[in-house]
Amino acid sequence: MAAAWPELEAAARGRRRELALPGAAVAERVAAGGGRLPAALLALPLLQSLELSGCAALRELGPGLAAALPALHTLVLRGNALGPAGLGAGLGGPLPALRLLDLSGNGLEALPAALGGAAEPAGAPEGAPAFPQLRSLNLSGNRLRELGPGLARSAPQLQALLLSGNRLRALPGGLLPPAAGPGGPFPLLSRLEAADNELAELGADIAALPALKSLDVANNRLQELPAALADCPRLKEANFRGNQLKDKRLEKMVNGCQTKAILEYLRAGGRGKGKAEGAREEARKKKREKQQQKDGGDREQDELEEASKLLVKVLHVSENAAPLVVKASPGVKDVRPFIVCCVLKGVNLQPGNALKRFLSTQTKLHEDICEKRTAATIATHDLQSIKGPLTYDVQPPDELKIVPLGRKEIKAKDLLRQLQLEAEEQRKQKKRQNVSGLHKYLQLLDGKDNYPCLVDAEGIVISFPPITNSEKTKIRKDTRDLFLEVTSDTSLQICKDVMDTLILKIAELNRFTMESKEDLGSDNESDALCGPVNLNPGQSIQPTNFPLVVEQVRVVDTDGNLKVLYPSKTDLTTVSSLLTVIR
Repeated sequence: MAAAWPELEAAARGRRRELALPGAAVAERVAAGGGRLPAALLALPLLQSLELSGCAALRELGPGLAAALPALHTLVLRGNALGPAGLGAGLGGPLPALRLLDLSGNGLEALPAALGGAAEPAGAPEGAPAFPQLRSLNLSGNRLRELGPGLARSAPQLQALLLSGNRLRALPGGLLPPAAGPGGPFPLLSRLEAADNELAELGADIAALPALKSLDVANNRLQELPAALADCPRLKEANFRGNQLKDKRLEKMVNGCQTKAILEYLRAGGRGKGKAEGAREEARKKKREKQQQKDGGDREQDELEEASKLLVKVLHVSENAAPLVVKASPGVKDVRPFIVCCVLKGVNLQPGNALKRFLSTQTKLHEDICEKRTAATIATHDLQSIKGPLTYDVQPPDELKIVPLGRKEIKAKDLLRQLQLEAEEQRKQKKRQNVSGLHKYLQLLDGKDNYPCLVDAEGIVISFPPITNSEKTKIRKDTRDLFLEVTSDTSLQICKDVMDTLILKIAELNRFTMESKEDLGSDNESDALCGPVNLNPGQSIQPTNFPLVVEQVRVVDTDGNLKVLYPSKTDLTTVSSLLTVIR
């Protein structure tokens, strides 16, 4: 008898567009079904987002997935046991709407046909890409040894390709087809990561990626870097650390993360080059000059980008008279183990719709980089309302109490029950196909005996991730200093990447607010919640040249041993092309 799947039945009744199945909770049923996804999943044609991660029993998708789910734009299948054969049947046809595909942490030794493997994907017309809208492809943590040129045809709009933790020996290797269309292969690819592989060769054809901005090939076996890297017109971030470079001067630049200096050094031909190499460099120089004359606007654009960089200053713990500390209890390891925090001072939310823009940005980050809170959750607090030190802890659902945003004090189990009832009522009243707001994140706590929480020195719960913050620390129009928190049950690096992006977005919003010179307008939502403002009506905040200040926050264990310090020297590098960090 086939196992029951109440989650799929509920999704079908509610005509839902999003579905996340917790891997550990469904592993037994997946195993009972032969290690493949249930056939009932194919009866959800409206589905736009599907995640099933951390399920060691999942070995294959089963046939017909692509044909049955044509609206799918997000497919997350990380940490399973999928191989190329197991993917082949499910991805055996085009997915025209797919934008994000995460296959990290599986058993892939080769790409399936749909991603440019040996065979042409079934159902795709001659020359038509299988994934015409795919923007992000994560293949990290597999066992790939090589990539074929078919990927460029299958996903021509790819912007981010993540290949770290595989067994690749050359890059780009076979990734770039010998002949491509007018725009070249991967005309939009801006982020390429291949750290922790077995790379012994970084080919000169890397310069054929015209939009490449970020390149990570750390911890490989490279002995030299090609001079052609200097011909990548947009390259701003490059990580070559952990290799075996013969040129010690170049290695010193690499260890110092001096991307600009590295490219200049390579452009000049390095040290100790012979006449033949000098002649080749001269030829490359003439080619560059010709290209610059043809595309004269590129350099001006780069200069404008450099001039428009935002500024943030890092205040180190040693320079801070009263640094904030977060103590993590042992219990969080089994619930939501990863947390990264910092303090950001100098934001301006007073004028016009600045607060609305701030809240809207946080919502968008939850949808995008946080993958609908399944990868990470952001919480922002008014620093002035927090009493440190803080404790990151777990509590049983019937003991954890919080005053959620816009509500009265309530136990966590009652809050979730209340939210579930509200979600169903809202769906019925408005005849929606899926729930909205924080209601759609309730399933992330299914099966948990304890819930995570952040508690201040007075014993008040100020955060209940991934659900809500406390009313006590709510951001208001007169908030100037923020306490930022990112938590995850996936990885510490995800927390750091999300925090990097959050700081960048806040810096962008802050500059927009100062440059637009908005008056202190009426923001209905915030005015109703914030009370009087300590400025005269109509008075505007004058722009300043002072950067935002990011204060380091330590996360320690119960014995005081350091677990995380953010931002460290290596943090904020992912956004360095847009953000200048003063350390």
